[in-house]
Amino acid sequence: MTSIEDDAKQQEDAEAPATAPAKSTKQIVIAWARRVLVLVVIGFAGWQVAKSWNEVWATLKTLSWSAVLISELFVLAGIFLGAYAWQIMVDDLGKPIGFLRGSQFYLVGSLGKYVPGSVWAYLLQMELGRKAGVPRARIFVGTLISLGVSVVAMSLLGLLSLPSVLDHAPNAVWLFALLPLGIIALHPKVLTWGTSLVLKLLRKAPLDHELRYGIVGKLLGVQVASYVCYGTHLWVLAESAGSPTFRDWLLTIGAISVGLLGGIFVFILPSGAGVRDAILVGVLASTLPASQALAFALVSRLMFIVGEVLSAGIGWLLPKLKRAPAEVPAEA
Repeated sequence: MTSIEDDAKQQEDAEAPATAPAKSTKQIVIAWARRVLVLVVIGFAGWQVAKSWNEVWATLKTLSWSAVLISELFVLAGIFLGAYAWQIMVDDLGKPIGFLRGSQFYLVGSLGKYVPGSVWAYLLQMELGRKAGVPRARIFVGTLISLGVSVVAMSLLGLLSLPSVLDHAPNAVWLFALLPLGIIALHPKVLTWGTSLVLKLLRKAPLDHELRYGIVGKLLGVQVASYVCYGTHLWVLAESAGSPTFRDWLLTIGAISVGLLGGIFVFILPSGAGVRDAILVGVLASTLPASQALAFALVSRLMFIVGEVLSAGIGWLLPKLKRAPAEVPAEA
């Protein structure tokens, strides 16, 4: 048994049903502050839409059903590629769980990010994995590494929109500040050391083996492909309102990467609500009228919600349709 699995087993064996402790005054204040912040963001976004509704509606009416369908398919492709990337990392840490079972943990668990404080998505993934016999620690480590690599992937692709970011969303430039360190951190030795350090700080067992170039490279490549799909989804929508060029395609890839990256850092909001959309509008405004950029950001947000709900449903059903044991055997 690996050290990660030993640590997980000891922790879970020690767990026993207990009454949830009463929330402290600080926890109550933070919870209400989150709710207020969410309401403020929703209110501000609603005001922006209402103020430009005529122009926004004019753009929405130009979208063809075929373009919306194709665009949604690219969203789904990006989501499933993200699930595959996560499964690659989790499989490297122990007995392979396979894509069907892994996608169930990842896709269903990802819906937790719509609860204020995106950490709920990761907790839900760990709980789903534990119920299927996969140690929480293994899910946690896989998620930690996958998230770190995805941040580097988004930063790299975000460089495609850097000139526009500098002109229209200068406050988002800080998202690129740690990119050089992120690239260095992708080295297997550095990534292994950094992950073990985080685990040590959390009083968990360190990684029991050094990560390999092949795994890190594959993980980064699949993550990049995922965000390219997301950018293409936006580019297909823009095609309905004009004749976007290859340069515009690169811009949409960079724009949505920067927007998603910003949403990760503002984890107190559900799925980066407001922040991702504001960055997206700011970047797209370099080539589109502000009302069109706002319309595409709204449609994109809705299509991501639809895509994540659909993919979670698919991820939940597929393992049940396959003739296999309902659960992954517990790791010994």
